[in-house]
Amino acid sequence: MLIRRENLSSLINELHKNGKTVVATNGCFDILHVGHVRYLEKTKSFGDILIVLLNSDKSVKSIKGPERPINNENDRAEVLSALKSVDYVVLFDEDSPRNLLDEMKPDVYTKGADYTMETLPEADIMKKNGTRVEFIDFVEGKSTTNIINKMKN
Repeated sequence: MLIRRENLSSLINELHKNGKTVVATNGCFDILHVGHVRYLEKTKSFGDILIVLLNSDKSVKSIKGPERPINNENDRAEVLSALKSVDYVVLFDEDSPRNLLDEMKPDVYTKGADYTMETLPEADIMKKNGTRVEFIDFVEGKSTTNIINKMKN
């Protein structure tokens, strides 16, 4: 379910009041593939509620370039919301989810295993808020960039 950023704190307070463990991750999720699905399923396994912080179209363009995203933010949010592992989706316009993560203070935060605590841009926020960080291995050869390159060829 897509929720508005301004409603996130009250939702998380309610979830915590009900004893739920909140897990967060973020990304563009432009062309959903098996790597994304497995990543999100693994992320969900760390808690009760999975909230995906989804880069808005503006954010994706800033990070990936003017040709991206392939799918607009509303379509990406709807597809993510349809996955059984995803409970909520929140759009954000910044290049990084740092501010949003600081606002929401999830119990667990996941990133791909290409990061470490030393290279994670949000590490200071996670430490400050006592958020556990889990790094998840990627599915070999599965990426949006690979899909786009295959389509171009």
